[in-house]
Order: sequence, then C-alpha cells, then structure tokens
Amino acid sequence: MTRQKAPLHRNPLALALLTILAASGAHAQNTSSTPTAATANPSKAKQLQTIVVTGTRAFDRTEADSMSPIDVLTPKDLTSTGATSLAGALRTLLPSFNFPQPSVTDATDAIQPAQLRGLSPDETLVLINGKLQHTSASLNVDGSEGRGASPVDINAIPINAVASIEVLRDGAAAQYGSSAIAGVINIILKGGSQSGSVYSTVGAYSHHDGEDGRTVRGGADGGFALGKKGWVHLSFDAEHQDPTNSAGPDYRYPGDPTYGQVTFHYGLPLLSQKSAAFNMQYDFAPHAQFYAFGIFNKRNVSAQGFFRSLSSYKTSQPAALAVYPNGYLPVENTSVLDSSLVAGIRGKVLNGWHYDISADAGSNHWKLNTADTFNYSLGAASPTSFYIGTLTTQQNYLNADFTKYVNIESLENPLVVAWGLEYGQDKFAIKQGDPASYAGAGAQVFPGFRPGDAGNYMRHNQAAYLDLEEDWTENFSTEFAARHSHYSDFGNSNVWKFSGRYAFNNTIAARATVSTGFRAPSLQQEYYSSTGIQFINNGVSDLPYTIRTFPVDNPAAIALGAQPLKPEQSHNYSAGLVFTPHNGLYATLDFYQITIDNRIILSGNLIGANVAAYLTSVGIPQVSGGQFFTNGVNTRTRGVDLIGTYPIDLGSAGTLKLTGGGNYNKTIITYIEPNPPQLGLAGLTLPVIDRPTQGIITDGTPKDKVFLAGDWTYGNWLVHGQVTRWGSFINFGSTPAGDIVNAAKYTLDASVGYTWNRWDFTIGGDNLTNQYPTAAPASGGSYNIILPYSEYAPFGFSGAYYYVRAAYHW
Repeated sequence: MTRQKAPLHRNPLALALLTILAASGAHAQNTSSTPTAATANPSKAKQLQTIVVTGTRAFDRTEADSMSPIDVLTPKDLTSTGATSLAGALRTLLPSFNFPQPSVTDATDAIQPAQLRGLSPDETLVLINGKLQHTSASLNVDGSEGRGASPVDINAIPINAVASIEVLRDGAAAQYGSSAIAGVINIILKGGSQSGSVYSTVGAYSHHDGEDGRTVRGGADGGFALGKKGWVHLSFDAEHQDPTNSAGPDYRYPGDPTYGQVTFHYGLPLLSQKSAAFNMQYDFAPHAQFYAFGIFNKRNVSAQGFFRSLSSYKTSQPAALAVYPNGYLPVENTSVLDSSLVAGIRGKVLNGWHYDISADAGSNHWKLNTADTFNYSLGAASPTSFYIGTLTTQQNYLNADFTKYVNIESLENPLVVAWGLEYGQDKFAIKQGDPASYAGAGAQVFPGFRPGDAGNYMRHNQAAYLDLEEDWTENFSTEFAARHSHYSDFGNSNVWKFSGRYAFNNTIAARATVSTGFRAPSLQQEYYSSTGIQFINNGVSDLPYTIRTFPVDNPAAIALGAQPLKPEQSHNYSAGLVFTPHNGLYATLDFYQITIDNRIILSGNLIGANVAAYLTSVGIPQVSGGQFFTNGVNTRTRGVDLIGTYPIDLGSAGTLKLTGGGNYNKTIITYIEPNPPQLGLAGLTLPVIDRPTQGIITDGTPKDKVFLAGDWTYGNWLVHGQVTRWGSFINFGSTPAGDIVNAAKYTLDASVGYTWNRWDFTIGGDNLTNQYPTAAPASGGSYNIILPYSEYAPFGFSGAYYYVRAAYHW
C-alpha cells in the first residue's frame, strides 16, 4: 500500500545540474575538499581558531567569530573520554548533550536516542560532511526519554572515521531544513591519503552478578592516493559488548521456584557490530571535483523483556507450563542494518560561483526475532521463537548549492551570497511477522506485526533557500537566511533566521540570533502500527497491558481522539558573549529560549474497560488499550551554556589544558491541547496527555550539568581527568505520590597515557566513583526492587568502567 497525498512534481534541480555541467570546463579549482579562505577571498584570510563549516556559508568563518554558538571536537577529544560509542563521547564532552541508556524498552535497547538541550532526539539535525543523515526506522514507543521519536543512529558511525565534529547549538531550520530546532551535529569524516591508524581497546564494568559488560573494540583507518588527482580514505570498526545487569531480586510470588532470585535483565544488552566508512575525492577537470562518502553499520543486539513468573500462567496456560515449568525470560534479538551514500560534483564556475551538486541515499532496516517466549493463544502448537517483522526507512535527496563572494561598491567587504535547491523523497515500510507471532493475542514480549499493520508509505518535498552573510566592518557581521519548503503530506513551511556579531575589541564580542523553524512529522509518526505489551502502573503495581499503537488516520484512533498531524513550529532566540583574551583563554556564554508549538508526542496509554470494549466492538479484540501521535502540547525551553578552555605553560613541568562547561536547561509545558471528541468511549473522557508523558518532557532530563577537565602533558606522558556533576531529574508517576526524585551525582573519569614513537598506550576509567542513580524506594512495590534505577539516568546505571587502549598512528 502506498499513500501519496500530492502528485510528484518535476525535480527543480535538473536545470541547475545541466547548467553547471555545461560550464564545468572553464575555470580553475583548488583541489582541497572545501574552498579555502584564500581562494574564496584572499583579502579576508584569517589566522584565528579552527575554520568551521556549520551554520555559515562563508569559507573563512572560525569558531571564535561564528555568529551562533558552536563547539568543535577533535579525535583526541573523543578518545580521551574512554567512551565505547560516539554518543557516549559526546555525552561526556558537551554540557547540553544527553544520552541515557535505557533497558527493557524493546527497540530502544538497540538504537538508543540522544538529546540536545533536553528536547526530543528528532529535534536535532545530524549531518555527515554537511549532508543530511537519515533517521532510524524503529520508533521509541515505550516510556523512556525520546518517547515517540525515530532518532538518527549516531552510534552507526565508526568513531575512528571522525576527523572532527561541529555542534551548532542554535536553531538552523532556515539553513538546513526540518528538525534543526535544538541544533545541528555535523560529523566530518577523515580524508586524505597521508595518514592512518590502528587501535584496540578492552574494557569492563564493575561486577554485576557475573555480567560485567566486557567490551572489546578495534578498528583501523587509512588513505591512499588515486594518482595525482584524488584520494580515498577508508575506516573500519568492530565491537563486541557483553551485557551488564543491575536488576534486583524478584519478590513478587512467594510460592514460585524463582522467588528471591534475580530473574530480570536490566542493563546494557549483548551487542556486536561492525561499521565501515569511506571518504574520497577526485579532480576530473580543473573545474570539476567528484566526491563521495558513505557509512555502513551492521548491529546485532540481544535484550530481554519482563520475566514471566510461573504464577502468572501456571493455572491458565498449561501448554506454557509444560515448556517453562519455572517461568521464562523472553529475549528480543534485533538486527539493524544502516547505510548511507553521498556522491556529488563541486567546483567553481561563472566568475566565482562555487557550486556543489549532490545526491544522498540513506536507509535503515530494523528486524526483530524473539526467543524463549510463547503465544498463549496457540496453546501446545505455539513455537518458542518468532519472526516479529521488519521496519525500513529510506531517504533520497538531491541538492544544488551555490555560493559566491559578491563585491558591492558600497560595502567594505564582499557579500557572501548563497542559495540552493533541494528535492527529497522519504519512504517507510512495515513488513508483517510470521503468522504465529500475531495469532490471537500474539507472542509474549512483542507480538508480531499483523497484515493490517503492514504497508509502504512515501512522501516527497522540495525546498529553496537564500543565505546572505556580510562583514560590515572588522567588528560587525550579520547573516540572514530564509527557506521555503513544500511537503506532499502537509503543505508549505516558510522559515527564516537572522544572526549578528559585534566585537567590542580583540577580547570581547557579543552575538545573537533569532529564528523560526519547523519539524515535519515523520512517516513513522504518521503510519506506525503495532501491538505491544507494556507494563503500566495501575496505582498499586505494574501490570501487563496489550497496547495498540494506531496510525493517526485509523478509524479506531480517530474515535479515541486522533487527528491529522501538523508540523511543529519553533521560535529560537539566543544571545551571548565570546571571550578571547591574549592569555589563551577561550570562553563563551550563551543564553537561549526555544518555543515549540504543535509539538508532536505519543499520547498516554488509553486503557480501561471502556477502551477495551470499544476496540473489541470494531474488530480489535484481546487489546487492553491504545495510543497514537498527536500535536498535543506547546513547550518553552530556556537555558544557558558556559564553555571555556585555558592552556597553561608549566615550563619544565609540561603543559596543562583546562576545559570546563556547564548547562542549565528548563522546559515547561505552556499549553496542552484540549481533548478532542472521543466518540468511542460512550461519554468517558480520558486524558490524551497523561502525567508520565508530561514528566518526560519537563523533568526527565537533568536541568543542569557541569564539568571540569584537565589534561597534563609532561614529556611522553598525558594525564587526563574530568569531574562531572549530573543534575537531578524526576520519574513522574501517575500521581505525585508515585514520583521518584533522582538526586544529583558526581562522577570522575581519569586516564594515564604514554606515547612511544608512533604508539599510544592508555589505561583509564569512567565513573571511577562508581555512581548509580538514586534507587527507587522499596516501599513503591516489587518492581522498584527488581528495576531499581531510572532508565532516564544520564550516565547509565552500570557503574564504573575500566579500560586499556593501544593505538598506532602514521
């Protein structure tokens, strides 16, 4: 089934592409991957900090003179964290970045979401080499942070393929399109033919009942020349991670043989993955440079669901009793395949116009099989393993970007003029599971996707943008960007951004931005359909409920209150100061406010006898309740970021580099959409946005995070240390009495490294203070003992991690 709400229009890039190709033999082009300041405008070449390419169309804008707050991270920064994943490294290095690692959350165990500024994971745009990276196919429908989002799988990118990461902490939808509300993460891949490395790292967590999360990871990267006109750089990375388990004893059923034992798995899953990347360029002509890059990731994850105690089925399910006489712990085996490929031509034509014509294809496949489980509806005929189904996303984009430094007589410096066109096509597909997986009530832990869930969906969009940037004087710069987008499923969006920077002197500068933005509803949010088993607190204890997630256009969902989704609309404001005194200190202070209207969220679980009776009456039996996506709330986020670095020359004692950062971030709900008519509930009104859903938005992430790090270099030795304070956060219950306040925690990371010739050796540990989130009170019920720690925990709940690492560079 294909749903398409608007006819496919002729691609506007065709004429632009033909024009550029026809002119591609006329002018000389520098062979670097990006035009340099000197080639673009020699009079403006600068010798400040790192040149940045995110949030600007100019070729000589630096981190220090950027008009928007931006952080630049290097491979040395990433490896110094000791993190086993890219998202884990960003969590350590960026004050406003959040990466919880939830457990017992179905698909979210395999593709864990990350957040910027406490907003939804799909409100941050991710780029690779400046090109759009696709989202994951899976949808987080459980109760963890990022609920309702299909985030970009940042951990699919091999960490040793990264040359640098630029994190734009500002709204940028006018520059990059949908989803750039909280900010933009631009991952720059390694390139060139002259360098490479090989590394291996082994680590483990503190003891967890024999499951220590032992991690072995290794990889290599290197480049080679393509004659005298180009190069290819290849990267490969592989990882194996054993599980951790922080579950407590199970005291639910005193008569069970497993009473008082650890029956659940609650921690990091069993994981193995392989990742590869390539980055290349080749000068076909003096004026036409071909480039391409791509990412490939294959991941297998085994995670567990809730333990099925013997007492829950021994009387009603004799067939299951014969197979599982002591209870059983279902296993979810997830396979994820993620790939992306970008190819393009860039150069300089027509008296100074820099062009970049590219095609971008990305896909994500999520496939689920379950084991050690049962379908009660099939009785003795039930298998114990099932194929549940497959989710697939594809995103195909064409882009044409043009930039020129235009000399205008009345202006002191050239005007940077940039414009571009984009055509995109998004696809989403659900493939049904095997018949046994969805028969009757379906298999335990995760019923299979049914024939009625299966479908193929598509939309397309076009966009055009204009970006103007000018240094009016040596001290004053401004930028204006505007973007028009058209989506076949909801119509038009027009957004803009204005930025400015004024340097009072060589030490202090002020900067500010104001912008509008949008986020298109994802196809997953519009069309995802499934049946799942969720454990929901009824005020006394957690009980299993079979919940249907409905597409918004499903008649049953409409009867429960679903309405067509609209795009989110945002307004971003920021103002800050940049300090660059001559003693080497670099510090930034930025205040911000982000308001989002029509925010798309997954409703609360609508459960109860009335809901079940209605769903049965419309042909959906054996289901306890339902949920759907809705433009349910308006929110306002306010915060401040403080970032600083300070190098100190200790003379004969070496050098010391201090790095510090802090973020305060608070989100409130300013408006909740009134309940629409719930025609299927016979006069009963159930809140679409329940209290736990509101709590995830407002209090599920720490409101503050502060860190201080130091790197002492002495001869061949490097000593690194970082102390981080993670602020408090709250798990909301269905009533205030059920809230759990998680206190602030301090963690210590430290490592010692030694360099010998081209070798680097490191021994270190993260969370050496062995901190865990606040344990849930045992008085709250058995599940507070079994699953004692919050899945919202920003530093996880696996305790201290120790590692050794060796690397060789050339």
